Amino acid sequence: MMRIAIAALLLLAAAPLFAADANPPTLAPGADAPPFELPGVDGKTHAFKDFASAKLLLVVFTCNHCPTAQAYEERIKAIVTDYREKGVAVVAISPNDPKSLRLNELGYTDLGDTLEEMKARARDRAFNFPYLYDGEPGDASRAYGPTTTPHAFLFDAERKLRYVGRIDDSEREPLVKSRDLRNAIDALLAGQEPPVAKTRPFGCSVKWAGKQEGVRQYLEKIAAEPVSIEPADAEALKALRKNGSGKVRLVNLWATWCVPCVAEFPALVEIHRMYRNRAFEAVTVSANFPDEQPKALAFLTKQQASCRNLICGDADKQRLLEAFDPAWDGALPYTLLLSPTGEVLYRKEGPFDAPELKRLIVQALKEAGGK
Repeated sequence: MMRIAIAALLLLAAAPLFAADANPPTLAPGADAPPFELPGVDGKTHAFKDFASAKLLLVVFTCNHCPTAQAYEERIKAIVTDYREKGVAVVAISPNDPKSLRLNELGYTDLGDTLEEMKARARDRAFNFPYLYDGEPGDASRAYGPTTTPHAFLFDAERKLRYVGRIDDSEREPLVKSRDLRNAIDALLAGQEPPVAKTRPFGCSVKWAGKQEGVRQYLEKIAAEPVSIEPADAEALKALRKNGSGKVRLVNLWATWCVPCVAEFPALVEIHRMYRNRAFEAVTVSANFPDEQPKALAFLTKQQASCRNLICGDADKQRLLEAFDPAWDGALPYTLLLSPTGEVLYRKEGPFDAPELKRLIVQALKEAGGK
């Protein structure tokens, strides 16, 4: 009996965690709009009551990192432009908890889902709508129950839900056949019923607060990946620079004694983890002497650098590094981003600019055939 009681207590203690991780029910057509009061990218707090005068209120749950959400950014901006003067208010809310987002879920973005990164996205993409953060604890978003990003909720003048679901039927705009959200807006403005009240949304799953345990397990798994290093001669370095891999390639030259190299290395590992599931590879080249390979490997192991790692295989480092890139002036760290055909997309002597580098990687991957 005591064991049963203890087990019951343990289940009760764990219940909030499971509840936080579960998908809440989605509002059904006819439901009242739940109130919210959330911080925005403009530094202000935006409340549900601020939109009281609008004829219609459109709440779109979206985020930075999701490629589907990114595909709809311009369409949301166009809805704002086309319907603002007709009395339609639009507000976007990010329901994602940044701590519940794994690095391998960031493969299509240069920005995560923190409020600071949302500010950068809103600035870079010139958002013309309030963009609000609800990652922690996410109570306002849970009251609506979005299942994906994006997920649209359209309310009438009495703030009854009249349409919920997708914005349209294809993330590739040229393939759109049914503009469901616009159809619903037009119908309500004309005093008519929307053609449909509910459609199935499509996009990335919501990263609710409470999924941190999954992130921890993921980090433990990749931390256990083997780390190795191999010597590279002049021909190997020439081939590395030529890049016949068919992938976007990031090459970083570093050394254990180079303070800026050591300082920026965690960002390099993060970039590898973000994009490695796409047509991308990160390669490090240690400029240490060949007999310092154990020292270089120890550093790489501590950094959990499970990418491809090379070290100069000849004591004549100048000859080897000249073979890699004659345009290099010799200063460490040195970073090159190469297209699949070997075109230099980014070259930097000294510490690299991580945000700029991520943007270029995402663009290069897109041009190489990805989203």
